[in-house]
Amino acid sequence: MAADPRMAGLAPEVVATVHAGARALRDGDPRHAETLLQQACRQAPGHPEPLRYLAILQLHTRRAPQAIDTLQRALALAADDALLHSDLGTAASACGQADAALDSWRRACELDPAQPTPWFNLGRNLQQRGDTDAAIDALERATALAPTLLPAQVLLGDALAHAGRFDASAARYREALRLHTACGDAWRGLSNIKTVPLGDDDAALLRAQLQRRDLTAADRVAMGHALGKLEEDHGRYEAAYAAFQVANGLQKQLTPWRAQPFERYVEEALAATAHLPPPLDPALGQDAIFVVGLPRSGSTLFEQILAAHPLVEGAGELPDLGIVLQQESLRRGLPYPQWVADATAADWDRLGRDYLARTSRWRSQRPRFTDKHPDNWKHAGVLRAMLPGAAVVETRRAPLETAWSCYKQQFYAQPHFANDLTDIACYLRGCERAMAIWRARDPGQIFLHRYESLLENPEPAIRGLLRDCGLAFDPACLAPHRATRSVRTASAAQVRQPLRAGTARAVAYGSLLDPLVSLLAPLLS
Repeated sequence: MAADPRMAGLAPEVVATVHAGARALRDGDPRHAETLLQQACRQAPGHPEPLRYLAILQLHTRRAPQAIDTLQRALALAADDALLHSDLGTAASACGQADAALDSWRRACELDPAQPTPWFNLGRNLQQRGDTDAAIDALERATALAPTLLPAQVLLGDALAHAGRFDASAARYREALRLHTACGDAWRGLSNIKTVPLGDDDAALLRAQLQRRDLTAADRVAMGHALGKLEEDHGRYEAAYAAFQVANGLQKQLTPWRAQPFERYVEEALAATAHLPPPLDPALGQDAIFVVGLPRSGSTLFEQILAAHPLVEGAGELPDLGIVLQQESLRRGLPYPQWVADATAADWDRLGRDYLARTSRWRSQRPRFTDKHPDNWKHAGVLRAMLPGAAVVETRRAPLETAWSCYKQQFYAQPHFANDLTDIACYLRGCERAMAIWRARDPGQIFLHRYESLLENPEPAIRGLLRDCGLAFDPACLAPHRATRSVRTASAAQVRQPLRAGTARAVAYGSLLDPLVSLLAPLLS
């Protein structure tokens, strides 16, 4: 076996110790692995490779801060080692240090541009933070260097779709399927390019793949949803319904959801937010526009309209509001919303400024930005204290269309409630009830906008939307499909089409959806 050039300069007994430590980690004995690797580090204190192996073990055992320290020690010995910089990026990312991680991966790419892994990591994380054009560049480098790297092909397909380059995106997904015919993520991506329906050849291939016994559950779910969407596009509604049922039934086994904790949360959140202190700065947060509501309620379209305005950056689904509140929960040692009633005006002001600091990069080009994370509605009740200057746009779509669209859509991050029609109805009822109460408490900040009204008569609806957000009318908002931005949701293809009415789909299923209609009866009256 050829000698590892990275081990050059190490005594044979040290090399043997490092290899033994690596085997122990592989065999599921991290404690013994660490003993061996620490020994190797002591035996060769001036060599970076034992330290790199130790850092890998620390990452494997979820000790990313220690891994960062270890890798920095290694880099003090070999400052231009690309692999060390790449591993440091991974450790920084595990610690939530996104900017530091990107810097490390960029440095790794500069030092050794022929290695695909740093390019892949750089592209994946640029895409996660919404820098889609740069992500495409990095992922194209990764796929050129490693054409058989399946995750890179899929992620490049995703990034191209988010940028609106659907033909190029479909080609990458097709390449991924050439590498692995049962790649559920590639089928999901193709299915989400709703402007180009899958064909009969795809149907035959999907059905054949779903007969395999060696599929992962995730691939089976994704392909089931793709088959359901294909059947719907071809008017075979009973077959579509059956495919969605099977896919959602399996996903529910993987990620069960319980109604009782959700209903309890809604009641606790409503009670905790009934009385909040007046804000120290009523204008705090006036840069932010929150687009809230259920998935598949039209929120991406409303955000696209706002992002067409020259003063608004469409930031997409930002996790920052939830992170800020979660960190405060950890600091207090109480889950949200149990501490809400005890928070002072100064606390809310601090949390609001923390959120604005976390999202500042979205105001580097335009003064205002949107945030449409699907869980943000759960926190809408505290915004009048935390970010009193923000506008909150609640999007609503006909309950039957919303519920059915949730059921038949495989999301990038699957909401657990969306796998069962009874659960969807429960979630929808809870969301609408909570938002109605919070809107009544704060009518000057939370505004209801209906998807169907927008499509039926766009201009007055868009003028009203802009007015509620404190924006002057701009004609560009009447053609949101022309807005050039990354759209990182399942609606990326839909919002790049001109506005049009008649998008309802549930009615075509007829009596198949009678059980769902019964579940939604309180909302349909």
